[in-house]
Amino acid sequence: MRRFLYNILSHRLPALLWTLFILILLCLPGKMLPNEQQFKIPQFDKYVHIILFGCFVFFWGFYYGSKQPEDKNLNRKFLVIFIIACLFGIAMEYVQKYFIPNRDFDVFDIMADAIGAGGGLLVILKSKPLLKQGP
Repeated sequence: MRRFLYNILSHRLPALLWTLFILILLCLPGKMLPNEQQFKIPQFDKYVHIILFGCFVFFWGFYYGSKQPEDKNLNRKFLVIFIIACLFGIAMEYVQKYFIPNRDFDVFDIMADAIGAGGGLLVILKSKPLLKQGP
């Protein structure tokens, strides 16, 4: 099972599909989204942002980490992925503000994106020994 997951996650496709998934979700018009009152969890959308961007960093980090697990600059690459995730989250908030109907700019969404990206960064950093072991 571990080999199967490693083989899947070490390809670019999961990271690309996840990025596309985020892009589609964040570009949906506001009328297509469920009303937050339908969920019993306060600020439910913030948890969604945390998960989306945490997985973004994890998938891209795993992809690059599996290609060169002994790379001395691997931590730097992970940090760049984290920064890209944060910039992606900020950019998507502006896209929502100016181009997506019934969506608005929310600083707390940006914070949730950064928290999720930071969590993904921590997970991928803790996964470095697994990346070095290979499949």
